[in-house]
Amino acid sequence: MTSVKMYTTAVCPYCIRAKQFLKSKGVDLIEEIRIDLHPDQRDHMMAVTGRRTVPQIFIGEHHVGGCDDLIALDSQGGLAPLLQAN
Repeated sequence: MTSVKMYTTAVCPYCIRAKQFLKSKGVDLIEEIRIDLHPDQRDHMMAVTGRRTVPQIFIGEHHVGGCDDLIALDSQGGLAPLLQAN
C-alpha cells in the first residue's frame, strides 16, 4: 500500500475525520505531521500545497488536498487506485 502523509493539528475535526476515513479504507499507517507542534512545517506545507488549512493529505507523491477532497476522490473512484499504487 502506498504511503500516506497528512499535515494536521490536534483539535482539527476534519483531520480526525480524514484519519478515520482512511482507516476505514484499510490504511494502517499515516505519517502525521503536526503543524501545531512544529510551526516550521506549516511553512513547508504552504509552500508545497499553496494552502493554509489542515488536513493536507498526500498519498505517495500525489497531493489529494483536504478531507472533503479525499472523500470526493473516493466517490469518483480515484482513491483505491492511489492507495494500491506502488
